[in-house]
Amino acid sequence: MGDKRQSVGASVPLLLRSGLSLHSGSMRKAILLYNPLSGSRQSRRQSDVETALAALLAAGVEASTAPTLGTDGTAQQVKDAIAQGCDTVFACGGDGTIHDVLQGLVGTEVALGIIPLGTANSLAHDLDLPSPPALAAQAALAAASRRIAVGRVEYRDFEGKSHSRYFTVTVGVGVDAHLFYKLNPGAKRRLGMTAYYVKATRLWLTHKMEHFAVEIQGTHQACQAEVTQLLAVRIQNFGGVLRELAPGASLERDDLRVVLFHTRSRMAYLTYIVRGLLGTSWRVPGIELMHSTSVACRRLSQSSSPSPRILVEADGELLGTLPAEISVVPDAVSLLVPNLHQ
Repeated sequence: MGDKRQSVGASVPLLLRSGLSLHSGSMRKAILLYNPLSGSRQSRRQSDVETALAALLAAGVEASTAPTLGTDGTAQQVKDAIAQGCDTVFACGGDGTIHDVLQGLVGTEVALGIIPLGTANSLAHDLDLPSPPALAAQAALAAASRRIAVGRVEYRDFEGKSHSRYFTVTVGVGVDAHLFYKLNPGAKRRLGMTAYYVKATRLWLTHKMEHFAVEIQGTHQACQAEVTQLLAVRIQNFGGVLRELAPGASLERDDLRVVLFHTRSRMAYLTYIVRGLLGTSWRVPGIELMHSTSVACRRLSQSSSPSPRILVEADGELLGTLPAEISVVPDAVSLLVPNLHQ
């Protein structure tokens, strides 16, 4: 811990020169919103949150905790906290918890802090956040508040109504969204990432991959294609097996890194995942990457029979179905970025 504090202090002048604002002097009132069902260590959830809370209180921050209230309720909790004077809202959980908190923060100046207590914690991996709750809270106290872009996805819910959500990590259309449709929440809580890997392997072996149409507005050109899977990614490092899922993606950019799976080849899918795990630069036939500012996805209408249902997920949360529009919202939210990440 001593080494971490010394490194943070050494990086402060560089942060000031780069124009980033240090958050430790401005964090006065915070709320820690935690998902009591997130992650595989539910029995320790309250203790972990209280540990993070204690670190903030010891630093003189007025702080409180509250359990999240589901997808829509959490956004309202965030808005209520802002109205009550909170300048920082912590998402204590995984990417799904961050996703819910984000919906109430976009367009405000209030900072988003993260205490990684979830299953995958992809955004926390990308930010190099420490896992222990006390260290994560201390990192937030010494962090720089950086304005970043977020993604936005418009989609149809399962009743056919149009909705939209913001996201920080990724939107997936196709096979990966089907994974979250099939994944049993109880197994996810008991087995953690093992549940993902088991279900992903089963889908890889058995799932019928259906094509759908995409229209992509690239940074230099527009294109159309038919694909079996699309990923619109905002982060560089997912951690775990996925690692660098979309080389070239970055929170520092104001675009999406789009991965297009033109193929139904199961071996191509597997090879692409192995490429990310090993950190190689293999080019996998049938899989293409490009930078994009917006993507439109729709079902094919080539036959008179009903098109298969193509599912949409964002940040690991199943949302609904096509049609979907994915875009970027620049300068959308203030994220607390650990100084060690700079």
